[in-house]
Amino acid sequence: MKRYFADFHIHIGRTFTGKPVKITGAKSLTFTNIIRHARNEKGLDIIGIIDCHSPEVILEIEDLAQKGIVTEHRDGGLQYGDLTIIPGSELEIYDDSCKGPIHVLCFLPTLSAMKVFSAWLSGHLKNITLSSQRIYASGRMLQEKVKELDGLFIPAHVFTPFKSLFGKGVERSLTEVFDPDLIDAIELGLSADTKMADQIAELHNYTFLTNSDAHSLKKIAREYQILEMESPTFAELKKALTGKEKCKVKANFGLDPLLGKYHQTVCSECFGPFDEAKGKCRNCSHHKFIKGVADRISELKSSGELLVERPPYIHQVPLEFIPGLGPKMLEKLLNYFGTEMAILHDVPLSEINKVIPEKIAKLIGKAREGTLNLKAGGGGKYGKIMDI
Repeated sequence: MKRYFADFHIHIGRTFTGKPVKITGAKSLTFTNIIRHARNEKGLDIIGIIDCHSPEVILEIEDLAQKGIVTEHRDGGLQYGDLTIIPGSELEIYDDSCKGPIHVLCFLPTLSAMKVFSAWLSGHLKNITLSSQRIYASGRMLQEKVKELDGLFIPAHVFTPFKSLFGKGVERSLTEVFDPDLIDAIELGLSADTKMADQIAELHNYTFLTNSDAHSLKKIAREYQILEMESPTFAELKKALTGKEKCKVKANFGLDPLLGKYHQTVCSECFGPFDEAKGKCRNCSHHKFIKGVADRISELKSSGELLVERPPYIHQVPLEFIPGLGPKMLEKLLNYFGTEMAILHDVPLSEINKVIPEKIAKLIGKAREGTLNLKAGGGGKYGKIMDI
């Protein structure tokens, strides 16, 4: 078995002709730019690119294939040198069974399967060219279509307050909207970790994924996982999500939940601490709030929890969060050591200390050890590293 770094939630901001796909995504997020950056600067081995259902994105992939830059693996997935790309799509479900909108990730093994999926989606979306569009079909109908095409179905960032399964999508259980047997994994999102999610008993049977949900190149791999597989293919990924034949998620690397944008409940007006017992903000006395992930999980917590064997969840602090480590200094590190994965995992701190100021190198050391002092985020604002 070999070790592979993987991030399965990367958005496309623009097509190769400059047309928008993910409206909130950076213009530099084209398919071609993503695969180059993910391989050459981030040091990833496998990526899932969302929004591959967009017709112009399909045209770009086909053009790269005709030029021999991208090839298809016989066991599924696209190859760009030693980088594997899993084509995917993020969609929004809001059917009659939902309490609120839910985002889900759908991955297909081949470009031809994605083309079939895109054609089917065009009859159920108002705008096939854009990302994260509401699909006018039920959650179960979408699951069945994905499975018909031999794909993977994964609820996205399941605890965030907006557009997620447990945020507002269901009252208490995923079975309200989905067939539990047609779910392949659960994506945790930036404000929850394994320990928090396993307080919900119905999630115990699923593999947890930690992905970046990147809307810019620099956000790629802010969360990721290490997979153990024979080779980086769609077929092996499917085995890893079920834990078959020794393929598995070896470790999850995610933000400390305190750094996530939605960890604590805050006032919707000033984003100050909200007292739910009194029903008002402690700062401005406003009565509306954004419920934090920690409080929502507490509401859903199951009695009689089971012990679940999970890979380690490592609280990873992305390099961009390190105070004082700006773009020029990061570029210097990359020039010396190659990729962010190398800097975060392999390069001795003594070597890093030779390239950047000692105080910043020490912060990278603290990040590796999980000993940074953090201030919790909430209401759409990231938490902060307090060490300076």
